[in-house]
Amino acid sequence: MNYIGSKLSLQEFIESSIREFTGYTSGNGRVFADIFAGTGAICSIFRQNGYKVIANDNLYFCYVLNKHIVENTQSVLTNPVDLTEFTEEIEGFIYKTYCAGSGSGRNYFSDTNGKRCDFVRTLLESMRDCNEITAPMYYWYLASLINSIDKVANTASVYSAFLKHIKKSAQRRFKVSMLPIIDGIFGEVYNEDANTLIRKIQGDVLYLDPPYNERQYDSNYHILETVARYDNPEVYGKTGLRRNSTAKSAFCSKKTVKAVFEDIIANANFKYIFLSYNNEGLMGFSDIAEIMGKYGEYKSQYQAHKRFKCDTDANRTFIADTTYEFIHCLKKG
Repeated sequence: MNYIGSKLSLQEFIESSIREFTGYTSGNGRVFADIFAGTGAICSIFRQNGYKVIANDNLYFCYVLNKHIVENTQSVLTNPVDLTEFTEEIEGFIYKTYCAGSGSGRNYFSDTNGKRCDFVRTLLESMRDCNEITAPMYYWYLASLINSIDKVANTASVYSAFLKHIKKSAQRRFKVSMLPIIDGIFGEVYNEDANTLIRKIQGDVLYLDPPYNERQYDSNYHILETVARYDNPEVYGKTGLRRNSTAKSAFCSKKTVKAVFEDIIANANFKYIFLSYNNEGLMGFSDIAEIMGKYGEYKSQYQAHKRFKCDTDANRTFIADTTYEFIHCLKKG
């Protein structure tokens, strides 16, 4: 998925940095926590490597994705229903709110794809309510739906704006492609504020990938949040944002970011802590080094990384196309 700050292209750098600093060549049942897990790019790697993974994100659609990535196994996903067999369409919340044919004034999906999304989403709730599918199956289907509908969204990348005309990729007929299954140790997944959760968990390796800048994730991914919850929220504005969102992050404010960051470091009951952060974030390098250095043995390393660009960047001028991704490493004393 197109996800701001995704570490998919940096998986190898992150994994090697953690392996080098900890000396752990494999998980061997150790506990790895990613409390800003996003779409699960890092969680998937560490689960495959034999760690018990704890994943968390304050966005519910990310929680759903990680429920599948971290908790599901081949043994519990038996006799799956082929969702591609269902081709019905209904005029549900997604069509009525985010498709131009409904008169909503919004153009996030083609009319056909919006209606198909509504049908599949309604079907999943019905199947769960009637006990036709287990909880693991439900999260597998729903995670696959979220991943698949994102691929036909009529946006430049994120959901802070839609395109005037339906682009070529958004004209493709929507169908659910099932996500792969990662076998590994059964993990834990949470949908909480990271600063609250850190007081409840413990383990060997803590990985932190908080927001870097002032862009709140809830407004950039509000439609995926609604697909995941399917709660018919009150929406407002040109883009149909969810009103009264509770997924705001204090890491997106320069006034609060250092305080909430140090709160996590101070209260983390983990031997090793790693922070991914780039050179253009709200916290400067010296801020991070000073905070982490208070709590034990600290070092850092970096790698050049291609800048993520989205629709809201269209009229912005950047100094360079490359940013530098730092891995800040701490062995807590």
